[in-house]
Amino acid sequence: MKDRFKQKYTAGAAVAYMSRKQALKKLQLTLKDFRRLCIIKGIYPHEPAHKKQANKGSTANKVFYYRKDINFLAHEPIINKFRDYKVFLRKLNHLKAKKEEDKIKKLYDNKPIYNLDTIVKERFPTFGSALRDMDDALSLCFTFAMLPHTRVLKEGMIDSCRKLTAEFMHYVIESQSLRNTFISIKGIYYQAEVHGEKITWVVPHERGLPHVTDVDFTVLVTFVEFYIAMLGFVNFKLYQDIGLFYPPQIGQVVEGDEMESEEYKEKVYSLAKPLAKRKDVEHTEDDEPLDLLGEDSDALAQKVKEAKNIKTLFKGCVFYLNRECPKEALTFIIRNGGGVVGWEGAPNDLKADSKNITHHIVDRPMDKLEVNRLYIQPQWVFDCLNARRKLPTERYMPGVALPPHFSPFTSEKAGDYIPFERLEELRSMGKDVSELEAAIPKTMDELPMRRKEVKPEKPKGIHIAVGQMHKKSKEKFHETVEKGQELKMRELMISKKHQRVYHSMKTTFKRNRNDALKLKKKAKLVKATAEA
Repeated sequence: MKDRFKQKYTAGAAVAYMSRKQALKKLQLTLKDFRRLCIIKGIYPHEPAHKKQANKGSTANKVFYYRKDINFLAHEPIINKFRDYKVFLRKLNHLKAKKEEDKIKKLYDNKPIYNLDTIVKERFPTFGSALRDMDDALSLCFTFAMLPHTRVLKEGMIDSCRKLTAEFMHYVIESQSLRNTFISIKGIYYQAEVHGEKITWVVPHERGLPHVTDVDFTVLVTFVEFYIAMLGFVNFKLYQDIGLFYPPQIGQVVEGDEMESEEYKEKVYSLAKPLAKRKDVEHTEDDEPLDLLGEDSDALAQKVKEAKNIKTLFKGCVFYLNRECPKEALTFIIRNGGGVVGWEGAPNDLKADSKNITHHIVDRPMDKLEVNRLYIQPQWVFDCLNARRKLPTERYMPGVALPPHFSPFTSEKAGDYIPFERLEELRSMGKDVSELEAAIPKTMDELPMRRKEVKPEKPKGIHIAVGQMHKKSKEKFHETVEKGQELKMRELMISKKHQRVYHSMKTTFKRNRNDALKLKKKAKLVKATAEA
C-alpha cells in the first residue's frame, strides 16, 4: 500500500531549482568556468517564488538556477575543451620550469581551441532572433573597439571588434537604413531599421582612453567572445542579402594579402568610399509610388515617405570635414543620406580648395571663409537626419549659439514639459501639437489672477438693499465640494485589489506634474538670465 503522505521537499520548487554550489558540484567546474559557460550558452539565474521551499527550509541567501538548465549544460561538449585547456596550462608551466623551448613551441601549436559557431546557431535558430539581440552586441563591441590592449583585452579581440563594427556600419550605409541619432554624454546613439527590426546601439565618443583599472573585464570578455562569433554570422548574411562581397571590398576586387594590409584596413574603417558589389545581383530601385490600402495605409505611407526622404537627404551635396570634427559619425550619417564626404588625407582625395564642396563642417571659429560654400557646425547633420529634411543653416553657422538638440527616442506625452523649440520643431514636421500645448501644466504666474471685487461704500444711516439667496462665489464653492465628494465616493468603490494601482498612478501623475513645473520654471529663469 502506497504512503498517503509524500516526503518533504521531493516536489515543487525544491526539485525545480538548484543552487549554484550544487550546479558546480554536478558539472565539476570552477566558478570562473561555470560563469563563462552560462554566458556562452545564455543560461541565467532565476529567483524562486517560494525561496524557502527551494532552499529546503533554509533562509540563507543563495543563487538559484533551473535544474533543467543545469542538466542541459551537463551535455555541452565545450566543457571538455575547458578541461583540456587546464591540462594545457599545467603542461606549459611544467615545461617553462624546465626551460624546454622546443616542447613549449610544439605545445603552443597544439593549443586547445573551442568553436562557438554551433552555439550561435543553437541560440539563434532564425535570422530575426539574432537581429533582435543585436543591441547589446553592437554596443559592447563598439566600446571594446576603442579600448587599449591589456593582458586581459587581447589585441586580436579588439581588432576583431573594430573590423566587425566597421563592416556593420558599411552595411547600414549601403542599405541606407539609419533612421535616428542622438548625441549624449555617454556617446552617440544610433537606430537603424534592418529587415523590419529596429536596432539601437551607442558608440562612445572618440577620445584617448587610459588603462581602465576599476572594471573587471573577465566577465565582459566572455560576452564579447560570443558576440564576435555572432556578428560574423549576421554580417555575412546581411552582405549576401544586398549583393556585397564579404569581407568588404572597396572599388575593384582585391586579393587576400592586400586585404590584410594596414593601408587597405584604414580605407575600410574610414567609411568614406563605397563598397564593391557582385555583378550577378540585380540592383533595383523602388522609385514608383506604392498603392497602399488597408487600415494602416496612412502610417505605412508615412513610413515609406520618411525612408525615401532619408535616402535622398544629402543627395548632390559634397561635405568637407575640418580635422576637429568627429569624422566617423559624420561620414556615417552623410553617406547614409546619399552625400559625399571627405577630409584632409581621406581615401577619396577631396581637397579643401575644391570647387565641388557645397558644405564645410567646422567646430571652431574660422578666419577665412569661401563664398561658394556653406559653413556649418556638426550638429546640423544630426538634426537634419532626425527632422528628415535639410534645416536652415543660419542657426548652425560657426560661432553661433546652437539650438537645443532633442532626442528622437522620446515620445511626447500630454502633461509632460515640452520646450517651446521642440513644439516648433514638431509643428514644422506637420504634427498637431494643440493637445500637447494645452496639457502642459501652468505655473502660478500663468494662472488667471482673481480680480478683487470693489465693494461699494455703505451709505450712512438707514438704507434698504435687495436680498440674495447665495453669492456666486459660494455657488462655485459648493460645486467644487460636490465634485470632490463624488470623486471620493468613486475612489471608495475601487476594490482593494486595484486600490494600490490607483494610488500609485495618482502619485506618478503628481510627480510628473511637479517635475514638469520645475523644468518650466528653470527654462524661464535661464531665458530671463540670457535676456538680461
